[in-house]
Amino acid sequence: MASVTFLGHSCVMVEGGGKKILIDPFLTDNPQASTSADEIACDFIVVTHAHGDHVGDTVAIAKRTGAMVITNFEIHNYCVAQGVQSAHPLHIGGAYDFPFGRAKLTIAHHGSSFPDGSYGGNPAGVLLTVEGKIIYHTGDTALTHDMKLYGDEGVDLAFVPIGGNFTMDIPDAVRAVEFIRPKCVIPIHYSTFDIINADPQEFKSAVSGSGVECVILPPGESWALP
Repeated sequence: MASVTFLGHSCVMVEGGGKKILIDPFLTDNPQASTSADEIACDFIVVTHAHGDHVGDTVAIAKRTGAMVITNFEIHNYCVAQGVQSAHPLHIGGAYDFPFGRAKLTIAHHGSSFPDGSYGGNPAGVLLTVEGKIIYHTGDTALTHDMKLYGDEGVDLAFVPIGGNFTMDIPDAVRAVEFIRPKCVIPIHYSTFDIINADPQEFKSAVSGSGVECVILPPGESWALP
């Protein structure tokens, strides 16, 4: 049975198919982080974009664990140049089969520069197919009609940002849920810093009545996909 664990901010662990897939491993200097980069174990790391609060500890974790990094071409090249031994480049709309299932990068409207200002390619979300379940991590993004297309694929679980300022706020995240039509939604990217403070209970109340289950996970807690 596939399961997910929220590790704080936008970092989540997906477990299924006998593998652990870590998404956007911002752990060091993350006030919400429920674990440390030195402790976490994974088989794959998915990076949605190059901002420091998403690429985070990718290089250190990949070098320590041997995990394969799955990301866009530019971040892939950066990781390889930093000594990562296992990495697979994708780009928007591209998909590939891995031992855990399938990964497909999706459109995200955001930025993607590295902390030093260098180019990090296009930002992305990711659709993961694990044990027959489709999990959509939108990455950092504005509300976009493309979400309707991804919803047509039959999303079981969506991770959506609700913190505003840099991404969707609660009203736009609610509309995103209407577009995606997942069976379940988990809010992310909120209240890590004051500028993105948001109340997940407000989001849950706004989603109620839509037929979509909203699960609020405190950092460190897990949820099994039904």
